[in-house]
Amino acid sequence: MTRPTKTPPHGLGHLRVIFTDRAYIGPGRADLLEGIARTGSISAAGKAMSMSYKRAWGLVQALNEGFGHPLVETARGGAAQGGAHLTPFGQDVLARYRAMQHATEQAIAADVAAMRNLIPPG
Repeated sequence: MTRPTKTPPHGLGHLRVIFTDRAYIGPGRADLLEGIARTGSISAAGKAMSMSYKRAWGLVQALNEGFGHPLVETARGGAAQGGAHLTPFGQDVLARYRAMQHATEQAIAADVAAMRNLIPPG
Protein backbone atom coordinates (compact mmCIF):
# COMPACT_ATOMS: atom_id res chain seq x y z
CA MET A 1 0.00 0.00 0.00
CA THR A 2 1.66 3.24 -1.11
CA ARG A 3 0.72 6.51 0.51
CA PRO A 4 2.29 9.96 0.32
CA THR A 5 5.22 10.38 2.66
CA LYS A 6 4.86 14.11 3.17
CA THR A 7 2.03 16.02 4.73
CA PRO A 8 -0.20 17.18 1.88
CA PRO A 9 -0.24 20.93 1.17
CA HIS A 10 -3.88 21.13 2.24
CA GLY A 11 -2.84 20.15 5.78
CA LEU A 12 -5.01 17.09 6.17
CA GLY A 13 -2.11 14.78 7.04
CA HIS A 14 -1.81 15.60 10.74
CA LEU A 15 -3.51 12.48 11.98
CA ARG A 16 -2.17 11.13 15.27
CA VAL A 17 -3.60 7.82 16.39
CA ILE A 18 -3.24 7.09 20.10
CA PHE A 19 -3.76 3.51 21.22
CA THR A 20 -2.29 3.84 24.72
CA ASP A 21 -0.23 6.48 26.51
CA ARG A 22 2.90 4.80 25.05
CA ALA A 23 1.65 3.40 21.74
CA TYR A 24 0.83 6.09 19.22
CA ILE A 25 1.81 7.09 15.71
CA GLY A 26 1.55 10.30 13.76
CA PRO A 27 2.94 11.69 10.52
CA GLY A 28 6.48 12.25 11.85
CA ARG A 29 6.87 8.77 13.25
CA ALA A 30 5.36 7.30 10.07
CA ASP A 31 7.74 9.33 7.89
CA LEU A 32 10.66 8.09 9.99
CA LEU A 33 9.55 4.48 9.55
CA GLU A 34 9.25 5.01 5.80
CA GLY A 35 12.71 6.57 5.72
CA ILE A 36 14.18 3.59 7.56
CA ALA A 37 12.45 1.21 5.15
CA ARG A 38 13.78 3.19 2.18
CA THR A 39 17.37 3.75 3.36
CA GLY A 40 18.01 0.83 5.71
CA SER A 41 19.39 3.32 8.22
CA ILE A 42 18.05 5.19 11.23
CA SER A 43 20.74 7.82 10.76
CA ALA A 44 19.97 8.41 7.08
CA ALA A 45 16.22 8.48 7.71
CA GLY A 46 16.66 11.01 10.51
CA LYS A 47 19.04 13.13 8.47
CA ALA A 48 16.54 13.26 5.58
CA MET A 49 14.06 14.71 8.08
CA SER A 50 16.61 17.18 9.55
CA MET A 51 16.53 15.15 12.75
CA SER A 52 19.51 14.20 14.89
CA TYR A 53 20.46 10.55 15.15
CA LYS A 54 19.77 10.73 18.90
CA ARG A 55 16.22 11.96 18.27
CA ALA A 56 15.57 9.39 15.54
CA TRP A 57 16.94 6.58 17.72
CA GLY A 58 14.79 7.75 20.64
CA LEU A 59 11.67 7.66 18.45
CA VAL A 60 12.53 4.15 17.24
CA GLN A 61 12.97 3.00 20.84
CA ALA A 62 9.68 4.63 21.84
CA LEU A 63 7.86 2.94 18.94
CA ASN A 64 9.36 -0.47 19.71
CA GLU A 65 8.62 -0.23 23.43
CA GLY A 66 5.23 1.44 23.08
CA PHE A 67 3.81 -1.12 20.67
CA GLY A 68 5.20 -4.03 22.69
CA HIS A 69 6.81 -5.56 19.61
CA PRO A 70 9.71 -4.26 17.54
CA LEU A 71 8.70 -2.18 14.55
CA VAL A 72 12.37 -1.65 13.66
CA GLU A 73 15.25 -4.08 14.07
CA THR A 74 18.86 -2.95 13.97
CA ALA A 75 22.24 -4.53 13.38
CA ARG A 76 25.50 -3.00 14.57
CA GLY A 77 27.92 -1.58 12.03
CA GLY A 78 31.31 -3.01 11.16
CA ALA A 79 32.05 -5.65 8.55
CA ALA A 80 28.37 -6.47 8.17
CA GLN A 81 27.65 -2.73 7.63
CA GLY A 82 24.90 -2.71 10.23
CA GLY A 83 21.66 -1.00 9.38
CA ALA A 84 18.00 -1.09 10.27
CA HIS A 85 14.84 -2.47 8.73
CA LEU A 86 11.15 -2.62 9.48
CA THR A 87 9.88 -5.87 10.88
CA PRO A 88 6.74 -7.38 9.35
CA PHE A 89 4.89 -5.92 12.36
CA GLY A 90 6.42 -2.50 11.64
CA GLN A 91 5.41 -2.74 7.99
CA ASP A 92 1.86 -3.60 9.05
CA VAL A 93 1.64 -0.72 11.55
CA LEU A 94 2.94 1.73 8.93
CA ALA A 95 0.58 0.47 6.21
CA ARG A 96 -2.43 0.60 8.53
CA TYR A 97 -1.54 4.11 9.70
CA ARG A 98 -1.20 5.34 6.11
CA ALA A 99 -4.56 3.72 5.28
CA MET A 100 -6.20 5.51 8.25
CA GLN A 101 -4.57 8.77 7.20
CA HIS A 102 -5.83 8.39 3.63
CA ALA A 103 -9.35 7.42 4.76
CA THR A 104 -9.50 10.42 7.09
CA GLU A 105 -8.39 12.78 4.34
CA GLN A 106 -11.08 11.44 2.01
CA ALA A 107 -13.77 11.60 4.69
CA ILE A 108 -13.20 15.27 5.51
CA ALA A 109 -12.11 16.64 2.11
CA ALA A 110 -15.52 18.09 1.17
CA ASP A 111 -15.91 19.86 4.52
CA VAL A 112 -12.38 21.24 4.35
CA ALA A 113 -13.03 22.57 0.84
CA ALA A 114 -16.30 24.14 1.96
CA MET A 115 -14.65 25.82 4.93
CA ARG A 116 -11.79 27.10 2.77
CA ASN A 117 -14.39 28.75 0.50
CA LEU A 118 -15.66 30.69 3.54
CA ILE A 119 -12.25 32.32 4.03
CA PRO A 120 -11.77 35.48 2.00
CA PRO A 121 -8.77 35.41 -0.37
CA GLY A 122 -5.89 37.28 0.95
